[in-house]
Amino acid sequence: MHMAWVAQVCGRIKSDFRYSTKLVYNNYPWPDDPSERNRKAVEKCAQGVLDARKAHPKATLADLYDPLAMPPNLVKAHADLDRAVDLCYRPQAFTNERQRVEYLFALYEKLTAPLIAEPKKSSKRKA
Repeated sequence: MHMAWVAQVCGRIKSDFRYSTKLVYNNYPWPDDPSERNRKAVEKCAQGVLDARKAHPKATLADLYDPLAMPPNLVKAHADLDRAVDLCYRPQAFTNERQRVEYLFALYEKLTAPLIAEPKKSSKRKA
């Protein structure tokens, strides 16, 4: 979910993301109120990612996250974590990145709507 947001909101230098706390992180629409069950699932899956990394002690992060050679157990651990995070946002699965982005922007709009001042009505009367 966060990477879907990053891909839309971050600036770029060449093809690299330019991550900004003010523009990207502080404006990220976190889920409203995930259930305790969903939080525990995310914790368990996050630990699964760490455990999958630990299973390859001689590999660097560059080795582990090489898109052409990522270890299958790490790919699966990340997929499990992605599904767990998705369920913190809504009960039905997202089927693609576009759905994630549309959902995140709708949530962002909902969260920021109270911060936007209503336009002041003109006090001038028309003659």
